[in-house]
This record gives sequence, C-alpha cells and structure tokens, in this order.
Amino acid sequence: MATPLTVDLSTTLLGNHDGDTDSVGSNGTPRTPSGGYAPGSPSIRTRKHSARTPLLSRAPSRGPGHTLEARVNEFISRDPPYAAMVNSIEAAIEDGHNPKLISQGSSGSYFCSGGDDGGILAVFKPKDEEPYGEFNPKWNKYIQRILCPCCFGRGCLVNNHGYLSEAGAYVVDEFFKLSVVPPTRVVLLSSPSFHYSKVARLKAEAVDKVTGGFPDLGRHLQNGLPLKMGSLQKFVSGYKDASVLLKKLDWATMPPHIRESFQRQFERLVVLDYLIRNTDRGMDNWLIKITEVDGVPESIHVAAIDNGLAFPHKHPDDWRAYPYHWAYLAQAKTPFSQETANLLLPILSDDDRVESLVSRIYDVFTLDKHFSKGTFERQMAVMRGQMVNLREALRKRKSPLQLVQMPNAMVMIQHRTPQRGRSERTYRQVVAKRLPFFTNW
Repeated sequence: MATPLTVDLSTTLLGNHDGDTDSVGSNGTPRTPSGGYAPGSPSIRTRKHSARTPLLSRAPSRGPGHTLEARVNEFISRDPPYAAMVNSIEAAIEDGHNPKLISQGSSGSYFCSGGDDGGILAVFKPKDEEPYGEFNPKWNKYIQRILCPCCFGRGCLVNNHGYLSEAGAYVVDEFFKLSVVPPTRVVLLSSPSFHYSKVARLKAEAVDKVTGGFPDLGRHLQNGLPLKMGSLQKFVSGYKDASVLLKKLDWATMPPHIRESFQRQFERLVVLDYLIRNTDRGMDNWLIKITEVDGVPESIHVAAIDNGLAFPHKHPDDWRAYPYHWAYLAQAKTPFSQETANLLLPILSDDDRVESLVSRIYDVFTLDKHFSKGTFERQMAVMRGQMVNLREALRKRKSPLQLVQMPNAMVMIQHRTPQRGRSERTYRQVVAKRLPFFTNW
C-alpha cells in the first residue's frame, strides 16, 4: 500500500518551489474549453447510409442531451485538416474501400485509406476490439484470459480504455506543444471489415434488403452496422522503428544540427511518456524519420505512436514496473536543455493552466459510457505527481535518466473551499513507498 506522506508543496501546486505550504488558492474551478465549431472548418459529411456507410457522417443532433455523436463530431470539427481526413476515410468506406486489419499486435487495429491515391491515411483502434475487448479478433489475449487469469491486464490501468489513452496523449502533446504525437482523436466509424457479432451482421443485411425493396419503410429503420467508438491516429509515412534505426546510426558522423534536433525531440518524447506515465514505451513503438538531400541528412523527426497503455490510476506496484526503455539510451544521460525548460516551466508553474489541461482530458474521457469520476481523479493525481517531479528536474537541469529515478508521487486535490466568491484548491502529495516485484520489467 502507498503510505500517505504530506509533503510541503509550493504556493501553487506547481509554482514557486521554495514555498512552505501545501494549501493553495486559485481563481475558479477548472475551465472547460469553449464549444462550437471552428471557423471555416469542413462540415461533417451528410448522406444516406447503409451497411457499408460509416455512420459518423450523420449530422450531429443539437437537441436536448447533446448526443454522443454530436460531441464526437464537434471535437473533430474543431480541427479542419483532421475533419477532412475523416471525411475522406468515410467516402472511401462508402465506395467499398474498407479498412484493413493490421496483422501485428494483440488487438484489432485497422489501416484506413482514402484520398485520390487511396493511400493509408490513419490507423483506427476500436474500443471493443482492444486486447480484452469483446470483439478482439486476435486470440492470444483470449487464451491468456482463460488459461492465465492472474496475468490478466495491468492492475494500474483501466481495461479497454486504450482508445481514450491514445486520444488523451494527443491532448497532452498539443497542450504542451511537444509535436511528437500524430493527430489522434476519438471517432465513431462503421465498416463491414470490423468485427461484429453474427446477430449485428444479420440485422444489417435484413435492413438493407428491406430498404432496397421498400424505400418508404426503410426510412423508418436504423440502417447499417453499429457504430464503433475508437481512436483514429493520422498515419505517418517514411518513419522506421527506433529499435531498427538507432542500431544503424553512427551519431559521430551525423551533422551537429541533426544530433541537436534529435536530442530536443527525444526530450519531448520523454516529457510525454513521463507525464502520461506510459507503461508500454519500448523501442519498437516510437519512430524516427531522417530526410536526406543528395545523400546528406537534412532533418530528423520523432513520432510517438502506440500510446494506449498510459494514464494509470496508480503507479505500477504489483509484479512489473513497466520501465521506459529509452532510459537506457545515451541521450537519456544528457541534462534537459534550456529550450525544453523554457517551453514547459511556464505551464508547469501555473495552477490554472494545469487544471485547464485536466479539463481537456476530462472532456475526452467522459465520452466513454463507463466513465468513473473517482478513477479519473486518481489518474489525474498520478499525472500531477509526475508534473511535480518534472518541474523539479527541469529547474535543476537533471537528465531524463535522473527524472525516472525520482520517487513516485501522486498529488491529490482534497477539497475546494469557497472564499469571498472564489474557489480554493487544496492539494496533498502522497509518495508511493510500495515497489513492484520486478523493477526492470
């Protein structure tokens, strides 16, 4: 069990490090991002749908209750380029170019194509086809669940919330301007290539036949296969696994600007993984792309994909520690740069901006019908604890390796006390003393 230990926090949660109180004030409750559609954003496609038509294209309802589809469509429409990509994928599905199941991995994930050339645009990961989802097409997790239930899932994570973790990682990336996570949002899609129950398929086929023979009657029926909620991440091309490329690179022969650029982007990958407490950052699920001109390296880019096993509700303390595998790289021994400190410290030192991030993540996580406020608060407590450590590491110019060696902590919001028309947040830091059995696995 974690032993509660009240530690003196700063005058704000992440503000002045030299403060001597753990009770802080703030003006107001967490702000919620403004709603509405972004000016000039492309509209969601609206057309008659059948079993082959993605149902996301239906116009969002503005009636009472503000439906789930409306909320999802609204989030998508705030990002015009992303909305255009979704529309292109929908059009491709309508034309019979269905997403293709990716053979690798332990869950159902799909390459989605679209555009004039029919190339891959994104990767879709449905919630109900996640490793422990009802319709996961991969059998390895099913066998594990039956034969080895003691190793079922990760005790620190919420099962079948990987799609929220993927979208939440992009929220964090976008908020801190890290620019390492490809655009990722929650969407609703339907396609015959997804995995459904036999009943759902028979129903869709029957409705299609009725609609084709009796159009007037078909208008009163719900056409198509059920919507699947999941994460849709923009596909990045030209990248290679870090595990492959880093073995081939000779850093000594690389131009100085390439080495410096990689170090800065590596630091941002570290920041992302540490803040969301990624439990699955191996060397094969982050990517590197080197662009050459006449055989000479011109630029280098890092992409952080597969962020579905993050946002734990406690620090790992059972069997496995789930370490960050990038911590063994030489770049992890270099202190954080001034550029990274200047980018992050102003945000980490401002309570209201931190709670604004929490509010944005909340907006995404509440899309799930099984959302638990208590679990979410614990997830955010872990993230706030990571922020405290990160802020200290940046101020003292520690290295990424030194950062991950700092004690695990959670920062809890105990209560909010109204005072003179303002809301006061009170924080308590809890240091976790319990360690997992295997600290390097």
